Amino acid sequence: MSIKKAIFPVAGLGTRFLPATKAQPKEMMPVVDKPLIQYAVEEAYAAGVREMIFVTGRHKRPIEDHFDMTFELEVALENANKTELLNVVRSVKPKDMECIYVRQAQALGLGHAVLCGQRLIGNEPFAVLLADDLMMGEPPVLAQMVEQYKEWRASILAVQEVPAEHTRRYGIVAGNLVNERVMDVSKIVEKPSPETAPSRWGVAGRYILTPGVFHEIAAQPRGVGGEIQLTDGIAALLRREKVFAYRYEGRRYDCGSKEGFLEANVELALKHPELGDSFRAYLQNLEL
Repeated sequence: MSIKKAIFPVAGLGTRFLPATKAQPKEMMPVVDKPLIQYAVEEAYAAGVREMIFVTGRHKRPIEDHFDMTFELEVALENANKTELLNVVRSVKPKDMECIYVRQAQALGLGHAVLCGQRLIGNEPFAVLLADDLMMGEPPVLAQMVEQYKEWRASILAVQEVPAEHTRRYGIVAGNLVNERVMDVSKIVEKPSPETAPSRWGVAGRYILTPGVFHEIAAQPRGVGGEIQLTDGIAALLRREKVFAYRYEGRRYDCGSKEGFLEANVELALKHPELGDSFRAYLQNLEL
């Protein structure tokens, strides 16, 4: 079975980027020339996903507008014979892609956001993509995970090896290595200290989950920070089902932090077909 549906939890307030996020969603902040959410949607589309489910909150209308048709803009570009720009605008939402928006009335955590999409997912496996984590891989990271899902037919968590001093930032998995990139997970711990971390494999913002996780999330009491944690739901799922961790090939930019966001802008600008050469020359001549 292929993965046809994905949940994008986009209801967060983006407080780390104030005042930039006072009136615009953090997911709409551009990295070079595309908003963060578009990178995540394009990654999902490349992996075969066609139903994009956005779990939104107040002040998130710009996300809906971005993936909507902009009739006046398209007509203006067409009349001006700006074909390349017209194609760029139309490529934001391919014809066979469906966008659905669900409100998360209260910010009760990532687990709760995923639960908001339950009725739309039904009884099939699905992906979860966190737009804060900009993932660049070849093939795209979620496409790599879909291949792993086809092999294992179980939930797949994207992981990366993290420095010991950073374990407090991640959900950390432990278990038995199946091969150099795949672990059969026996335990997942949210943000452990370096002394108690069971491994250095930290969960990144990509998941393929079986529908059994909904029951487990719904049964969870509020966890860290008074929120309903996705990690707690996955930990409970482990008692009933296999869960695998996959060490993806690629690069993750933590665009939830200012430093990671700036790194993404610089590195993707250097790889940009039109900007790369001139931007590299600018950086080389920069007197710091």
